[in-house]
Amino acid sequence: MPGTNLTREEAQQRAKLLTVDSYEVELDLSGARGGSGEGEGTFRSVTTVRFESAEDGASSFIDLVAPAVLEVTLNGDALDPAEVFADSRIALPGLLAGRNELRVVADCAYTNTGEGLHRFVDPVDGQTYLYTQFEVPDARRVFASFEQPDLKATFQFTVKAPSGWTVISNSPTPEPKDDVWVFEPTPRISSYITALIAGPYHSVHSVYEKDGRSVPLGIYCRPSLAEHLDSDAIFEVTRQGFDWFQEKFDYAYPFAKYDQLFVPEFNAGAMENAGAVTIRDQYVFRSKVTDAAYETRAETILHELAHMWFGDLVTMEWWNDLWLNESFATYTSIACQAYAPGSRWPHSWTTFANSMKTWAYRQDQLPSTHPIMADIRDLDDVLVNFDGITYAKGASVLKQLVAYVGEDEFFRGVQAYFKAHAYGNTRLGDLLGALEETSGRDLKTWSRKWLETAGINVLRPEIETDADGVITSFAVRQEAPALPAGAKGEPTLRPHRIAIGLYDADPESGRLVRGERVELDVDGEITAVSELVGKRRPAVVLLNDDDLSYAKVRLDEKSLSYVTEHLGDFAESLPRALCWASAWDTVRDGELATRDYLSLVLSGIGKESDIGVVQSLHRQVKLALDLYADPAWRETGLARWTDATLAHLRSAEPGSDHQLAWARAFAATARTPEQLDLLEALLDGSQSVAGLAVDTELRWAFVERLAAAGRFDEAEIAAEYERDRTAAGERHAATARAARPTPEAKAEAWASVVDSDKLPNAVQEAVIGGFVQTDQRELLAPYAQKYFEAVGTVWESRSHEMAQQIAVGLYPSVQVSEDTLDRTDVWLAGARPNAALRRLVSEARAGVERALKAQAADAAAAQE
Repeated sequence: MPGTNLTREEAQQRAKLLTVDSYEVELDLSGARGGSGEGEGTFRSVTTVRFESAEDGASSFIDLVAPAVLEVTLNGDALDPAEVFADSRIALPGLLAGRNELRVVADCAYTNTGEGLHRFVDPVDGQTYLYTQFEVPDARRVFASFEQPDLKATFQFTVKAPSGWTVISNSPTPEPKDDVWVFEPTPRISSYITALIAGPYHSVHSVYEKDGRSVPLGIYCRPSLAEHLDSDAIFEVTRQGFDWFQEKFDYAYPFAKYDQLFVPEFNAGAMENAGAVTIRDQYVFRSKVTDAAYETRAETILHELAHMWFGDLVTMEWWNDLWLNESFATYTSIACQAYAPGSRWPHSWTTFANSMKTWAYRQDQLPSTHPIMADIRDLDDVLVNFDGITYAKGASVLKQLVAYVGEDEFFRGVQAYFKAHAYGNTRLGDLLGALEETSGRDLKTWSRKWLETAGINVLRPEIETDADGVITSFAVRQEAPALPAGAKGEPTLRPHRIAIGLYDADPESGRLVRGERVELDVDGEITAVSELVGKRRPAVVLLNDDDLSYAKVRLDEKSLSYVTEHLGDFAESLPRALCWASAWDTVRDGELATRDYLSLVLSGIGKESDIGVVQSLHRQVKLALDLYADPAWRETGLARWTDATLAHLRSAEPGSDHQLAWARAFAATARTPEQLDLLEALLDGSQSVAGLAVDTELRWAFVERLAAAGRFDEAEIAAEYERDRTAAGERHAATARAARPTPEAKAEAWASVVDSDKLPNAVQEAVIGGFVQTDQRELLAPYAQKYFEAVGTVWESRSHEMAQQIAVGLYPSVQVSEDTLDRTDVWLAGARPNAALRRLVSEARAGVERALKAQAADAAAAQE
C-alpha cells in the first residue's frame, strides 16, 4: 500500500534521535457489538506518548493508520491534523531537547483482514469478538506508535468495552469499573507484541508454580468452541515448556501472567504477544484428528512460549535479525518436545526433518533465496520474509550450531545473552559473542558462511571397497550448486557437523538398524573419513544421520538400490524420514521420475508407523502427480494412487490415526463413479468403514470433493451448511461452492475475491482454495490472463495480508506450460511491480519452471 512503508534508514535515524518512555492508550470499543449501527466501522483511540529527543528543534514522525485524526497536541501546542497527518505518519516538528509529550486523538478502523483490530461476529451466537494482530507494522492501526522494534517503551491500556465482555491485554486483567478496564503498565516491550483481545470469550484458568513463584495461566476461546476445548492437554504442554525453558535459559518467565487465546480468522499459526499469545482457533479441534495435529499444536504452543524470551524479553534491533526470533523459537520448541521429561513427542526431530526442513529446502531453491540474516531494507521486505529460510533453515542451522559448539556450551551462551540484554534490543553479533565465549569456538567464519550467504549444499558419499566388501576409501563430497537465476550471491561451500550411519538388516527382525555411527566436521569439497576404512560395507550408508546439518543428501548407488526396496524397514523413524525427504527432493530436482517415486511410496508407506510422515507422503504424492507427472501418464498415476488410498483405508486398523489419514487421502483424489458413489454413501450412512467416524470435518472433506467432481451443487452444499452453521462451516461451504466445475461457479468465486474486497480474510482464503482445482485446468485456463490483468491493482489497493493471499493463491500454477512462464515474464517486465510483489510472483513462476523440468524427467522415464 502506498504511504505505509518504512525504510531501515528512516528507522535508524529515528532511533538515534528518540528514546521512548511510555504510552498511555485509551480505546473506546463500546460500539463494537453493533451489527450495523453507528460506530461499527471505527473506534476512538487516544494515545499519549512520552519520549525524549536528543536534539532541540529536531523533527521526526509517529506512525498511524486511521480514517481520521481529530487532535494532535505536541508539548501542549495544538497542531492541525490536516497539515501534519499524511501517508500514515504524523509529523512532529520542533521537538524539545529532553522530554516531550504527544497526544493524538483519532478514529481508527476495525478490520476483517486479520490486521490491526480484527472484528468477527460468530454465526452461532451472534456475538462480536475482537483481537489485535500487530506484527509487523500494525499497532499503528490501533494507536499512534513509533512502529519499529528498537523503540521499546511501557504500555498502559485503558479500554471501554460493552457490558458483559472480558478484555485481555499484556498485563493482568483488572476488575472493570463501569465497563472500563484499566491495565497496569507493561515492562519495556516493542509495540508489535502489545495486544488487546475483547469479547464474551469463554475461559479456563490455572497456575504454574515453581520455586515459590506462581504464574497465572489462562486459556480462552469463543463459547461456541468451548465444548471442544481440551484445556488440560494445553496446560500440560504449557507447563512442560515453562519447566524446560526456564531450566535451559536460566531466566524466570519474564511477564506477570500467561494467557493463550484461540481467536477466529487468524492469518498465522499464532502470535507471541507478551503474556497474551493469540492462536488460530482451528487448533481447537472440532473433530477427530491424528496425533500429528496434536504434535503440531504443541509445537506452536511451545514456539510462542519460547518467544517470551527470544523476541519479547530480548528483541532484534531491526527486522534483518528476524531469524533471531523465529529460528530460535522453532529450534527450542522442537528440542523441548524431543528432550523434555514426559513429552508425548520424543521423535519430534523426525517431524522437523520431514516437514520443516522440506519447507526450507524448497524455499532455498527459489530465485528469492536469501541469507538467514536477510537484507531487510524496509517493511515491504520483511512482510514477505516470514518464510522457510527464516524459520526452518535458521532452526536447522541452529541445530547444527548446537552440535558444533556443544549443547551445554550453547545454552550457557544463551543464558548469558538473556542476562546481558533483558528488555533490550540486539544484533547478531551479540549472540555470537556470547556463544564464542562459552564454547571457545571462533564463529566468525561459521557465521559468514551459514548466516550471511544463500543457497544449499549437496553431500554425497564416495565409497570404494575391496572384493570382500571391506571399505578401502570413504570420503564426503560437498557441492555448492549454482544459485537460482535471479538470486543474489555466490555458491558457498560450508562447514558441516554431520553424523554418518551404517545400517544393516537385523537377522532376526529384518529391520534396518544402525551398527556404526561416526560424527565429524565436513569442510571443503572433499573430506576423507578414515574412521570407516577397514569396516565392512553395510547395506545402507546414510550421510547426515540424526539430521545434524542442513544439506541435501544423496545416497550412493548401492544404498539407493537397497533403500528403494526396503525404505520402510528402518527400525527408527528419523532415518526413514531422512530417506523419504531425500527421495522427495530428487523428484523435485528431476532426478527421480514421478512414476518411480509413486512406486517407491507405495512399496514403503504401508510400513511407515509415523503418522506425520504418512500424511506428508500423502501430500507429496498428490502434488507430484498433479504437477510433476507427465500429463500423458498423469491420469494413470492418479488412478493407481487413488486405488491404493482406498485399499489402505479399508485395511487400516479401525479407529486408528492411519485410517483417518487414508480416508482424507482418498477423499482428496476420488475420481471414478464408483469412488464418488462411496463418498456419497459414507455421507448418507448407507455404507460405512468399520471404526471410521464420519464426523463434521471429514464430512466437509467428502462434500468438497463431491462438489469439485460435479456431484454436489448448491442444494447439497447448503444442506451441509445447515448441519454446521458455524464459522468453520461457512468457510467449508465457500470452498465447496468455489470448487464446482462450472464456468458460473468460477466466475462467481473470482468476482467475490478479485472484483470485490468485502470478504473477510478467512473466507477469502477458503474461496481461493476451492477455486484452484488441479483437475480443472481447462476451466481455469482463461483466468491466467485475468490474473496478470488484476494482480497489480489488487496489490496496490488491498491490505498486505489480503493482497498476498490473492497474489500467491490465484497465480496460474496449475497451468504448467511455457506459455505461463512467458506471460509471467511479460508481466514482470511491463508492470514493474515493487520488490515484495515481484518476489511472490517470481517464486510462483519458479514453481511452474520446476514442474516443467520434472514432467520432462517423468516423460523420459517412460522411454527407458
